Amino acid sequence: MSDTDAVRDGVRARLEWLRLLGVDAVRRRAATPAGNSALDAGISPGTPAPAPAGASAPFPEPAPAPAGQSRLFSAGDPEPPPAVRAPRGRERAAASDSASPLVDALQAAPVQDATTGLQALRDELGDCTRCRLSEKRTNVVFGVGSPGARLMFVGEGPGADEDAQGEPFVGRAGQLLTKIIEAMGLTRRDVYIANIVKCRPPENRVPLPDEVATCSPFLMRQIGIIRPRVIVCLGTPSAQTLLGTRETITRLRGAFREIAGIRVMPTFHPAYLLRNPAAKREVWEDMKQVMAVLAADA
Repeated sequence: MSDTDAVRDGVRARLEWLRLLGVDAVRRRAATPAGNSALDAGISPGTPAPAPAGASAPFPEPAPAPAGQSRLFSAGDPEPPPAVRAPRGRERAAASDSASPLVDALQAAPVQDATTGLQALRDELGDCTRCRLSEKRTNVVFGVGSPGARLMFVGEGPGADEDAQGEPFVGRAGQLLTKIIEAMGLTRRDVYIANIVKCRPPENRVPLPDEVATCSPFLMRQIGIIRPRVIVCLGTPSAQTLLGTRETITRLRGAFREIAGIRVMPTFHPAYLLRNPAAKREVWEDMKQVMAVLAADA
């Protein structure tokens, strides 16, 4: 079968799956009132999916969902076909280390106590005025979580709630991220969460290139101090910044890249999932891969 035929068949499979799901069913799930399910968005805390075949299961098999509580998906949902993307070998999907600015940061970072190192970096950042984002922000949002985390989540930038509280991912998207973390059998205290910029962009716009260039070195140094086993990039700006690429998240997600010994998994941002609940299936498949890597290295 040619590459063109493979793409065409993949598109047909995806469209058929969406037809089977039904647009109305997707809309009903997107409009479910808060409290009607454990996730209101499709992932049930405490019920992680099994690891891929060949890897030891990172957490116990999920128990049946209690009456009235949703599982990862509705019971009648058909399983989706693989995500549609241009055929490419895994070796092509694995980006080269050399394009990522993280390589230099990891090489330059001294081995040090992570708690002490993060505090020193926070002190150096101070009440930052290095770029225009400082002009309208309320708080510098440095990062939160375990200095010894094996898993790190990196987003785009703080929103209104994060700016007000000084902590990343505490708004609606952050609440969904917390539920995803809990569905993996972890808590926010077990992981580390940060963004590529530390101050809220006005009206939640995408950070501009010069803002990213000014602020992201602090993120790279955070990663160099923590040295997680796996980084999950949430959304296109995060993935592009860490991987040194211009590819979008729809092409990047679902395949690990390795940068100086750290496995990087790009996936959709939780805010995107709030707008497109059906994409939670793909994110959960990505998280299952992450869980398998962490289990194998335990």
